[in-house]
Amino acid sequence: MNPLFTSKTEAEAWFVDKFGTGETFDAVTRAIHLWEMPVLLLYINGLVDGQTITTLLTEMQDAETGDESSHHSGEKLLTYFPYHAVEQPKSKEEFLTSILSGLAGFVTDDGFTFLIDIRSYPGRQPEEPDNEKVIRGARDGFTENILQNTTLIRRRLRTPNLKFEMHKVSAVGKTDVAIAYIKGAANEEMLDGIRKRIDEIETDGLTMTDKSLEEYLFKQRYNPMPFVRYTERPDICAANLLEGRIAIIVDTSPSAILVPTTIFDHLQHAEEYRQTPFIGTFIRMIRMIGSIFSLLLLPFWYLISTKTQHIPQFMSYIGPDDPGAVPLFVQLLLADLGIEVLRMAAIHTPTPMTTAMGLVAAIVIGQVAIDVGLFTPEVVLYVAVSAMLTFAIPSYELSITTKVFRISLLIGAAVAGAPGFFIILALLFFYLSSMKPLNVPYLWPALPFFPKAMVRVLLRRPMTEDGPRPFIVDSPNRDRMP
Repeated sequence: MNPLFTSKTEAEAWFVDKFGTGETFDAVTRAIHLWEMPVLLLYINGLVDGQTITTLLTEMQDAETGDESSHHSGEKLLTYFPYHAVEQPKSKEEFLTSILSGLAGFVTDDGFTFLIDIRSYPGRQPEEPDNEKVIRGARDGFTENILQNTTLIRRRLRTPNLKFEMHKVSAVGKTDVAIAYIKGAANEEMLDGIRKRIDEIETDGLTMTDKSLEEYLFKQRYNPMPFVRYTERPDICAANLLEGRIAIIVDTSPSAILVPTTIFDHLQHAEEYRQTPFIGTFIRMIRMIGSIFSLLLLPFWYLISTKTQHIPQFMSYIGPDDPGAVPLFVQLLLADLGIEVLRMAAIHTPTPMTTAMGLVAAIVIGQVAIDVGLFTPEVVLYVAVSAMLTFAIPSYELSITTKVFRISLLIGAAVAGAPGFFIILALLFFYLSSMKPLNVPYLWPALPFFPKAMVRVLLRRPMTEDGPRPFIVDSPNRDRMP
């Protein structure tokens, strides 16, 4: 055991030099005595549990003196310190980072240092996430506390093979990032790649937490498709870990990143597994069909509405009887973008005012806009149906991307008619087919086609049918049973 300082006086001067004298109120230095030995206590006020440290220090005043045969005070304190989470820093930088992370540091009179973990981060209790609600099931969800999040996963997977690798990311923020995986199920090459990318990150801080980390890891730039899957539910995270996937948890973020992922992973929801296999399959099929229609319904309706000569007689009701003074394309574009504005307004509006905002929006868009001739009733109907289908997509990121693609198809149909519609559709398919985040085909198992895997994607199979881990995770052991 080697000292980091020559004395506690040097340690106090070093600490004051880092934080300044009177420049920040929360950097605390206290000279105390433990077993009649002078000790310097260093911590950040607000990040430590004050009640725990007070109780601990009070008990140590009444305890018996440690081993008098110890060669130095550091060894004596470490041997008899009555707390479970005690560690020794290897450098001054590690000592400082630990204190800034919420640990309390002790420096003895001869310069030996050690840390105790009494962190108490401000935050909320686990509660059901708004984005992934279920009718029946667990009501806990991730919070902004990384320790709490790892505990919620550990509670569901009581195996020593569940690993949480901690990394410090960014030069100034030093954000805690945990890589979670099950040893023997996750692919080691994929893990090494993620570790390497995390270590290569050069930035001052990850203020946007998991989203900032995603952009640094996957170099997404202006690519609109979500490369990863986010979840705020620990049960979903645990299920994906069992499948051989890797979870990345960032401190101060209430969601976990799951990789690798495909487009079909973004269309699944926990509710499918809270119902019987038949009902779960029914829900899944409805959701997938709705997702396809959310993309195609509006531009296809515009296409056949402007090309009435190609509509069969029995479908003549589809087009508007009176297109109105405003071009149909402009009506659809304004209405579709207006729905998106309403969605953003609902997010930003204070909760007590959301009902009033919804009523005003319904009156203005649903009735007044029709009365003044801005929109035809058919436009309002089909835009509303398309928006409702978009809301059925579980992934918020994918739903926004779907809206962007829908507008692209609408513009293609308006500019070049049917050829423009199908050319944009073909380009979108080619674009999705070429995507390979983490070297995993984004449209797997539809392309390349894996029949058995595709069946498992389309059907919610009974849990008693123990299927192998997905091929795309490239697990060293595809058999899920040990």
